[in-house]
Amino acid sequence: MKPRLMTPGPTPVPEDTLLELAKPVGYHRSSEAKQIFAEVQEGLQYVFQTKNPIAILTSSGTGGMEAAMANVVAPGEKAILCIAGRWGERWKNIGKAFGIETVIVGVPYGKVVTPEMLDKALKEHPDAVAVFATLSETSTGVGHDIEAMGALVAKTRAVFIIDGISGVGAMECRVDDWHVDVCVAGSQKAFMLPPGLAYVSVSAKAWTKIESNPPSRTFYFDLKKYKSKIAENDTPFTPANTLIKAQAVSLRRFRSEGIENVWKRHDRMAKACRAGALAMGLELYPERPNNGLTVIKVPAGVDGNAVLSKMEKQYGVKPANGQDDLKGKIWRLSHMGYHDFFDVLAGLSALELVLVEMGFAVEPGSGLAAAQRAFIQG
Repeated sequence: MKPRLMTPGPTPVPEDTLLELAKPVGYHRSSEAKQIFAEVQEGLQYVFQTKNPIAILTSSGTGGMEAAMANVVAPGEKAILCIAGRWGERWKNIGKAFGIETVIVGVPYGKVVTPEMLDKALKEHPDAVAVFATLSETSTGVGHDIEAMGALVAKTRAVFIIDGISGVGAMECRVDDWHVDVCVAGSQKAFMLPPGLAYVSVSAKAWTKIESNPPSRTFYFDLKKYKSKIAENDTPFTPANTLIKAQAVSLRRFRSEGIENVWKRHDRMAKACRAGALAMGLELYPERPNNGLTVIKVPAGVDGNAVLSKMEKQYGVKPANGQDDLKGKIWRLSHMGYHDFFDVLAGLSALELVLVEMGFAVEPGSGLAAAQRAFIQG
């Protein structure tokens, strides 16, 4: 049975990237390593759509989030947090750890923080030095209007920081044009790599704030250390150089396809997946879905956990469960990174077959036909 990984991280890794990881380990301070670093830096800037330097951290995406918050916001300063799910909550928990005063602009899971809500918070808290938001909230499938939010924050002194960990590379995200001052991404999502690297782009506005702060409260995550080394095509600490070398391979795919075509492909797959789910009589969970994954409500009378177990054991398809209170209540089917339309069809087919087996009223083939029609329409 062929396994099909459809979780929103880790995601599948292309074969040529895996082969790169199988090669002997090289020295991370060699001239070859610096050349690879330079290529990866340029490739990341292309995917981020930024001219800003990008720090490459050997960590999970959360390490990048911690670096962003700890470097930009000093203890006791105020930050506005836009929270629509578990990963928005991550910003809150990091802020608490670093003694930051937080203003919460929150909505129930499945809902979206609107630009209007943020605008109101900015007017009520003109002393806020930063705004934190999430591009793709993978716990719920919500996608935020980062472009509109960035335009609002740009009119203020606040630094705009986003968690783009599961969005950048799958959803349209133009860091510079959208006034995103700090953008965090992770290797294990749309970047088509195993977990282990975090990427943090930093604008001139953000660097001004960082450099005016008291000495960093971090050591490893001190972004000033990374800034001084990026110009040398290097890192301040030993990096996961095998991952960086493999990342160069996956980044070439973005160049070959073209970033706008990458966004269009994800949009097309997402529309097809959503259409397929709706045709089965299922209901989508998020009010503003993003293109990295499709999140579906578990219908009444169906054992959501059992469905996922059967999909994996019987058909090799592994979507993700809901997290925390949403466990057993939603299904999350990823179609980001190294996925194509036929992976979407496989995921929908496995879901449909299991639902039929469990007695749910669905016409076999209805989801697949709807997905194909939506894909044809683009």
